[in-house]
Amino acid sequence: MLTVGALMRRASNFHGDRPAILAEGRSLTFEESWRRGVHMANALLNLGLEPGDRVGVLTDNTLEAQDVMAGAAAANLVRVPLYARASRQTHSHMLDHTQCRAMVVAEKYLPDVKGLDDDLQHLQHIIVRDDKYETWLADQSDDDPYVAGNVDDLHIIRHTGGTTGLAKGVPYSHRQWVTSGRDWTYPMPPIAAGDTCMHVSPISHGSGYLYLPMWLHGACNILMSTAEPSAVLDAMETDQVNYMFAVPTLLANLVQHPSAKKRRFPHLKTILVGGAPISDSTALLGHEVFGPVLYQVYGQAEVQPATTMSPQEWFGQVPGSQPLRSAGRIAPFAGLEIRDADNQPVPVGEEGEIAVRCDGQMDGYWQDPESTGQRIRDGWVLTGDVGRLDRNGYLYILDRKDDVIISGGVNIWPAELENVIAAHPAVLEVAVFGVPSQRWGESPAAVCTVAPGSTVTEQDIIDLCTRELGSYRKPVVVRLQTESLPKSPVGKLQRRTLSEQYWQGEKRRVAGS
Repeated sequence: MLTVGALMRRASNFHGDRPAILAEGRSLTFEESWRRGVHMANALLNLGLEPGDRVGVLTDNTLEAQDVMAGAAAANLVRVPLYARASRQTHSHMLDHTQCRAMVVAEKYLPDVKGLDDDLQHLQHIIVRDDKYETWLADQSDDDPYVAGNVDDLHIIRHTGGTTGLAKGVPYSHRQWVTSGRDWTYPMPPIAAGDTCMHVSPISHGSGYLYLPMWLHGACNILMSTAEPSAVLDAMETDQVNYMFAVPTLLANLVQHPSAKKRRFPHLKTILVGGAPISDSTALLGHEVFGPVLYQVYGQAEVQPATTMSPQEWFGQVPGSQPLRSAGRIAPFAGLEIRDADNQPVPVGEEGEIAVRCDGQMDGYWQDPESTGQRIRDGWVLTGDVGRLDRNGYLYILDRKDDVIISGGVNIWPAELENVIAAHPAVLEVAVFGVPSQRWGESPAAVCTVAPGSTVTEQDIIDLCTRELGSYRKPVVVRLQTESLPKSPVGKLQRRTLSEQYWQGEKRRVAGS
């Protein structure tokens, strides 16, 4: 196996005149894109950085993001993506604990990191993409540095969402990153030279897993700096998009747009859906609008992909299974087990913690042996997600282990209620969490974002859950609002933010006698 830099260099040589990047109204060939990467590599090396040093990146899906992806690979530097929606404190933590020596930042995000090179011990250089950036980049050397590297050298350090504490660094070697991309794209229709992949979700996060496989196949990566639904739908038509990654929220926004059903997408091969649970209603509407192109994937920053599912399975009939309610089947090259509290595998059909082992998994958290020991057991990554497998190998994710609502001794999984409530046509998004109950210890509550002017009532939601799940699982509190629900910097729903007001004054996160 070759390093990421060697693989990208080879692809740029063989696909030199093909379009590689479409961003900000500019189309760049593989030759032009790789040359910009070489310029970035030489600029970073001339600053005194050495192979293995870390480089932070805080940008949208724009040209400087591509410059660093190619440049860091060419110089065998380790890329550390930051998240645009994160706080200055989070940026500081990610840069500091990975000992980044330099960072590249879009001018719009400079106020979020300005002065950190004075505050942080290792950070020496902040490169800003301002009005001087293009001239600065063009002035760098054209000579490819051909930095030697090993496939087991570090390539990237991603970070967990950090919804319950400081984000943890998840390092991947060149070998792990390449094999992960291989497994992400394996179930999809074959990628051909000249195909297109549009990135609406940040390439610092889920969509970035498709970036390298597209480059290596000679496909064009289209970088979108907006997620506004009409602009995305226009680009999908105009640019004849073949592939894209979509978190469920993005997919829901696209398919619910008034123009969506009137459009045609004959070139579309795959919309890969992942990053969060998806409701039945969003999946079915996506299938109706875009056709049989929705593929599902489940994994985490620590280990992925764990499961995959084609549209034929997702929206088909499988005796003994409910694919629509599942997160897909165990991926072809992954191991997946359901474990009990003693970390022992349980029989098919029983609930427990999902444990995964695959080529695309971390060896451990960055400089955090304690957390590593909690998450990796005998080479398996414990996901913290609770689920069950059926006899056909479909995985049903019930919830996060820490989010379970224990009501009168019965486990209630918020995701089950959320899936039912999200099926209501007036509900745009929903979060379910536990609130104190003197009788039961805690009971479910639901906060729903509904369409403006909707006539749905709190009782309608309670009645829906009672019919679908039984009275003991129905929410005792329902709040309807038109505002979006709070999410983490990587777009994950923050139930705890919503639940805090209900637990104020409680001595522990469970009530009852």
